[in-house]
Amino acid sequence: MRYQGSIYEALGGEPVLRQVVEAFYPKVQAHPLIGPLFPDNIDPVIEKQLLFLTQFFGGPAIYSELYGHPMMRARHLPFPITPKHADAWLSCMEAALQEVNVDAELSQFIIERLRGPAYHFVNQP
Repeated sequence: MRYQGSIYEALGGEPVLRQVVEAFYPKVQAHPLIGPLFPDNIDPVIEKQLLFLTQFFGGPAIYSELYGHPMMRARHLPFPITPKHADAWLSCMEAALQEVNVDAELSQFIIERLRGPAYHFVNQP
């Protein structure tokens, strides 16, 4: 699928991306495998994820302006992440995209775009 502009724009910008991220984290917290990796107060995580995905999907680079280079692999190293964790994370994101009624083709494109980073964070067999 080809888009004019960025994924961020195709998705609908900050309002829709915020809906996706806010739908995503309750699914993550409820997931028995990955939920325990996240803090009880998920609000700061939501805000950072929103900023990161905004930048990652071609929107404003606010994450880097506030926090520097994302260095996402390094930030995830303290947590044991297996391929099953990556699969769980991606399934939660896919469910959030569906919940927000993101176009199915765009959702699949987004999941494929996130698959590389999700597995890049794997640090355990």
